[in-house]
Order: sequence, then structure tokens, then C-alpha cells
Amino acid sequence: MSTSDNTPQSDIFVQISEQRLFADVCNALYERELMNLATQGPGQAALMKRRLGGLSHHVKRAAEYLVANPTPLSVDAHNGSWQGKQASRSPATAITDEQTHRWFTDNVSVGLPVCVSVKSLDHEHLELDCVDRIDSGNHRLHLNRFGWFSFTGHPLNDESDSEPVVLRSSQHNPLDKVIHRLVKPCKKTMLAACAGHCWNHKGRLSPRTLTLRELLLSTLIDWKTFTYTGKPQFV
Repeated sequence: MSTSDNTPQSDIFVQISEQRLFADVCNALYERELMNLATQGPGQAALMKRRLGGLSHHVKRAAEYLVANPTPLSVDAHNGSWQGKQASRSPATAITDEQTHRWFTDNVSVGLPVCVSVKSLDHEHLELDCVDRIDSGNHRLHLNRFGWFSFTGHPLNDESDSEPVVLRSSQHNPLDKVIHRLVKPCKKTMLAACAGHCWNHKGRLSPRTLTLRELLLSTLIDWKTFTYTGKPQFV
């Protein structure tokens, strides 16, 4: 049976289902981001006003992608997040420096979404970031949040220092050292980053909640090649 415009009823049910899913995801993202702004937002009124002014656009953009675009992940509408099967340990441990160097030598580009392993004494997760500068002559790149890395994945001090940084202090606890390592983008690492997977020495931990910035970065991932050929979109 069809409607007057020849649209099958099954298609209508799919559209209604997607609309409800979109509304649920939007509500979850709004609730989470408003709470973050209330508790951790900028103290300056002008900056807070700007963040609130752009919130609707960013939430809708993230929700539209989560609902409508095919990925290896599923969507948790009530939490506004990606879900995927979690490995028993971080997939970053299986990727060598040589593999990372070879991949970035061949594929690095400005705007490329990537992931960084963030590892402390007894905790590891993969966090999304994007490339905003490239220094091919010195085999290094700059990430929008995490800074400079060599093509092998090791963090560098700053623009003028090519020596790797092995340990960095956590912002939450100065006594807790954190290791940052850029890893080759692939299905396993990017899926783990998008789903917020975490581990400790015993194995899997409960997933972390991605920031809205990370969710927006997840919309730039090409799940077939993991390369980036579009216009740079820094978030």
C-alpha cells in the first residue's frame, strides 16, 4: 500500500524513525554540552556568548551525521555517542613506529582526522584530533590540540625543538605522567577513538564520553581510506 505521492509506507516509517533518532541525539548533545558549559565553560561573558551562539549549529551537524551516515559504528541515541565492539586491549599497541611513519609519509594532509594514544600509569584511551600544519622536510606534523609529532608518532617539544617528549604531565594531576603517541589511522584505532574505548592493566574499562569537538571530528573520517581530501575544517 502506498501514499498519494507513491511513497511506500515503509519509507515513511523509516523517515519517522530517523526523525525521532535525530531528536533524541540532539537532546542528548544539548543536555551534555549545556552542563559542560555551566560547569567548565569560559568565564568571559563574550566567549560564553559565542560558544552558546554556535552550539545549535554544531549539535545539529553532529546529530545529522550520526543519524544519516553509514559507519562501522552504531549510535546510542540516548547518550548522543558512537558505540562499537571493544577490543581486549588498545589497538595502538599493535602499531609500530615504522608503520605510522610510512602511513603519514604517504598520506598526511592538512585537515586530516587522526587519533592519539593517551596513556597514563594505569589508563589508556585514543583521542581524536586533526592535522593543521605539516613540515614534510623534517618529517613532522602539528595537531590542533596535541601539538607537534614526528611522522613516527612521537610528540615533540615545540616548533623549534625536534627532540621527542617521552612523558608529559597530566593537567589533572601533576604527579601523574601521561604518554602521548600519534598512531596510524585504521579501522581499529579510529573506531576505538570514536567509541571512547578505555583500558587499564586488567583490560577493558567503561567508555569515556567524547567532547562535541571530537564528535565533529568523527564526521570527517573516511572509513574506506582514512585519508582526507576535503577542505580543512578545524574544530
